[in-house]
Amino acid sequence: MGRLLSPRICFLLLFLTPLTATVTSDAEKTPHYWNEGARRRLEAALALQPVAQRAKNIILFMGDGMGLPTVSAARIYKGQLAGGSGEESILAMETFPHVALAKTYTIDRQVPDSAGTGTAYLCGVKANAKTLGLSGAAVYGKCRTAFGNEVDSVLHRARLAGKSVGIVTTTRVQHASPAAAYAHSASRSWYADANMPRETLRDGCKDIAHQLVYNTDINVILGGGRAYMSPRWTPDPEYPEDPAQNGTRKDGRDLVAEWLSPPHGSPGPAPPGLFEPKDMRYELNRNATTDPSIVEMMEKAIRILRRNPNGFFLFVEDECRIDHGHHSGRAKQAVMEAVMLDRAVARAGELTEPSDTLTVVTADHSHVFTFGGNTLRGASIFGLAPKKAKDKRAYTSILYGNGPGYSIRDGGRPAASLPDKDYRQQAAVPLDVETHSGEDVVVLARGPMAHLFHGVQEQHYIAHAIAYAACLKPYDARPRCGAPRRASSSTQHSPRPPLALLALCMAAFMVVG
Repeated sequence: MGRLLSPRICFLLLFLTPLTATVTSDAEKTPHYWNEGARRRLEAALALQPVAQRAKNIILFMGDGMGLPTVSAARIYKGQLAGGSGEESILAMETFPHVALAKTYTIDRQVPDSAGTGTAYLCGVKANAKTLGLSGAAVYGKCRTAFGNEVDSVLHRARLAGKSVGIVTTTRVQHASPAAAYAHSASRSWYADANMPRETLRDGCKDIAHQLVYNTDINVILGGGRAYMSPRWTPDPEYPEDPAQNGTRKDGRDLVAEWLSPPHGSPGPAPPGLFEPKDMRYELNRNATTDPSIVEMMEKAIRILRRNPNGFFLFVEDECRIDHGHHSGRAKQAVMEAVMLDRAVARAGELTEPSDTLTVVTADHSHVFTFGGNTLRGASIFGLAPKKAKDKRAYTSILYGNGPGYSIRDGGRPAASLPDKDYRQQAAVPLDVETHSGEDVVVLARGPMAHLFHGVQEQHYIAHAIAYAACLKPYDARPRCGAPRRASSSTQHSPRPPLALLALCMAAFMVVG
């Protein structure tokens, strides 16, 4: 094992050697500084060797809306939070040796949504926008077209192979990206039965919250989404005085109770934790005494899942808080979430071994977000451009192509101000909600079979490369895989502690497993 890991260790040591920790700004003015840095990176590249063995564990990190401009801004912000100029900083995900680009279009849209893309990178097929876990033969909003067109995710296939599986998300666990791991739905918006048309229920389609409990035996579920699990008008345990946070289910079913009393129990705990009625809070707004961070949730999930000698599959997503930050035009909220996702990536690297764990970091789509304006080295990523625009008014380096930041006052654009965490950067086109964009997204990988991630790929290739690396169907019969191990049933469930109780007992949650 030592011989196998040495190129990887060499690569990391060389790559992570900071170029600015022991040099002055004057050193950067010399050719030697840049030549030496390039030489070290060449040595790292020459020492790199593929790890062509089976992956016992898979961790898929997904930054919803984390396009390349967001990654670049997060890198700079990370460095500035640490007191540096920022540009020379290195994200943990950027130390991964294998890189690809993924094309994000769906079957029916040039610019995608998170449901169609989630189906691609989790289930391995391109699909139509707003549909979950279904092939392109399914039609959005048409219940009956779902039947017979279901496609299974790599999470589901990992569970069938005997691995433990988990989902960690900063949004509701019924939202598009996590739901693509377990649900088959003609609409991403069918969170609970209350969100479904009557004819859809009559046709036999199930809401996403129901499918969360019954489709796949998920060992760990951490995120938001309590409201969709409880009967209508049921007060939320954390916000009992706020009727807007009440349960939403019209069928009167308590899916928490059903989770606690499965028809087929099996030994061992299977912890869920739903920490908000719907989406979790932005990191910059989070109450650290009641709500865990994405880093804390991810760490707890790994500590539970790694007990399985057959390995695990973990999906970790910062969805609503990168994506929603951009949709609202609040760049600082979005970029801070990307920094937090990277912290989770770094911590996962400390809790796992690259010899048996394939770790992949990607995004589902990008946003019409950019930064420019000829800003100087070391300028705040959220600051003003050094010169005023043609209209003689200041503008921020970060701008959006469209969204709620559009504003005209007194016949012109208002001057930008130094932003706080909720400042809306200006946008060129007025929209209530900023939109996704259609460019490719980055895929970064390390560990067994990470070299499969290369070049420019269709987004659905991600699921196939993961399945191949972990010997999951349809690649379980290839050489070196051996006989696949199966769980006793895809719909069996273990006894589970109360979702609401876990949401209110963070001290117990954070005890190391």
